[in-house]
Amino acid sequence: MSRLIVITSGKGGVGKTTTAINLGAAINYFGKDVLIIDGNLTTPNIGLHLGSPEVPVNLNHVLCNKAEPFEAVYEHESGLKIIPSSLSVKELKKIKPERIGDFKKEFKKISPYVIVDSSAGLGDEAVATMNLADEIIIVTNPEMPALTDALKAIKVAEEMNKVILGVIVTRVKKNDIEIGPETVKEMLEVPILGMVPEDIAVQESLRKKNAVIHSHPKSNASRAYKEIASKIIGVSYDSSKDVESLFKRILKGIGLR
Repeated sequence: MSRLIVITSGKGGVGKTTTAINLGAAINYFGKDVLIIDGNLTTPNIGLHLGSPEVPVNLNHVLCNKAEPFEAVYEHESGLKIIPSSLSVKELKKIKPERIGDFKKEFKKISPYVIVDSSAGLGDEAVATMNLADEIIIVTNPEMPALTDALKAIKVAEEMNKVILGVIVTRVKKNDIEIGPETVKEMLEVPILGMVPEDIAVQESLRKKNAVIHSHPKSNASRAYKEIASKIIGVSYDSSKDVESLFKRILKGIGLR
């Protein structure tokens, strides 16, 4: 049975797209066939993150009935499949976001695991993408404004009778200023799927135009995403055994690896 999971957030800048990419890459790491769709039609970034900002056929063509969904699929070197959206403002004016729901069956035929990155906020475009979902994951930061907006997204999803898998908290620093996991859980009243630490490896992966799962497979952020993916798909994963050795870290530090 295929699963279509929408990654959304109440506000922008919380790591939603990074999470969509790396959650998909992590599920793929465990040997699953995964399709990532850039449902953020207004400000699409999946293609930029994975080194294919402009492609001949994209989701916009599908929504305008100019192409079939399978024609807009591109395969990353890792085996991950993606359907990017167009960066063109001209193309954006031609599409109706709500049409994305018309292609749900076709998307799920392409891969058993479909991850959709939605637009931020709770506007018509975001709601149209949420309506596509079998399951929804909310991404937030451990800060009150982000959590407040995440709560709004949860309430909207509940009103739509969507299954909420839980929340992923990103950019976690574990300092005395940010809001702790128990408070997050109490405030949002949904499970915490994982806490992704602030990690420079994520920024480096963006520079390399790749998922951190691929560019820095043993980094703290990468292992956190693998832990989350293992819970979602029900496979065993021990992050404590997936750590780079001290010797290798020293070699990297002195430029020998």
